[in-house]
Amino acid sequence: MNAAIRAVVRTALYHNVEVTGILRGYDGLISGDFLRMERKSVANIIQRGGTILKTARSEEFRTESGRKKAFEQVKAHNIDALVAIGGDGTFTGANIFYDEFKVPVMGLPGTIDNDLIGTDFTIGYDTAINTVVEAVDKIRDTAESHDRLFIVEVMGRDSGLIALRSGIGTGAEAILIPETQTDINALLARLEVSRRDKSSKIIIVAEGDDAGGAFEIATIVKDKFPLIDTRVSVLGHIQRGGPPSCMDRVLASRLGVAAVESLLEGKTGEMIGIVHGKIHFTPFGQAIKHNTDVNSELLKIVEILSL
Repeated sequence: MNAAIRAVVRTALYHNVEVTGILRGYDGLISGDFLRMERKSVANIIQRGGTILKTARSEEFRTESGRKKAFEQVKAHNIDALVAIGGDGTFTGANIFYDEFKVPVMGLPGTIDNDLIGTDFTIGYDTAINTVVEAVDKIRDTAESHDRLFIVEVMGRDSGLIALRSGIGTGAEAILIPETQTDINALLARLEVSRRDKSSKIIIVAEGDDAGGAFEIATIVKDKFPLIDTRVSVLGHIQRGGPPSCMDRVLASRLGVAAVESLLEGKTGEMIGIVHGKIHFTPFGQAIKHNTDVNSELLKIVEILSL
């Protein structure tokens, strides 16, 4: 998000537009927790994870009275337009706010799940999967040395895209995701074969998998193969932090520039993404519908390479 903030600020200043940062998201919009931003405000942040503006969920913004307070702050501070960075919750709020008060707003997709419609990749996704790959590579060293099976749980309550790509990238024996039904018997059969000729075994599980998560699967495996040393590793919030990858920095920069320039052109109520390498605009109402389609080619690759 910091790379996107930097791009928005510097593009606005390039076009002689004043920029105000809103601290803690919609909560800060309601309370008027604003910060005047200059060129130096965003110096040396492109390499930092997280967001210098902080973030927070806002129950008050879900109410009509809360949004009215936010609008009063917008008027009081002479704000002409908003750039919102986030996922479906952020865009749902932005969409309602625009419908009610007609404050122009454009959105940038910032979610590690990569589950928004209207962009090939979201800000943070590439960094997250590279973080998972690095962690699993280290886990495999232990699995190899001790002849263990590791079941690694990654983020993805509704979307398995982190598990799918990181699983392929780490050579996982199996990848379990919410979008496909888990066949426990097929998984056990695969482990029966691999335990005879593989010294290390990795299963990647998205937290929303229908089999019940990593610990439930570990229990099933232990019951079937009591002699297999089976361990669980939940990566958790480590996936949400750290220095962003080059791909994420470039993506965020492109989207931040497009956000400002599209507002200057009169656009509003849309999320800006990248589709087939080009800037793409999607109305908020369509973008917030989670992308539940899984690339069939990737699923086939999993099946082939897990032998």
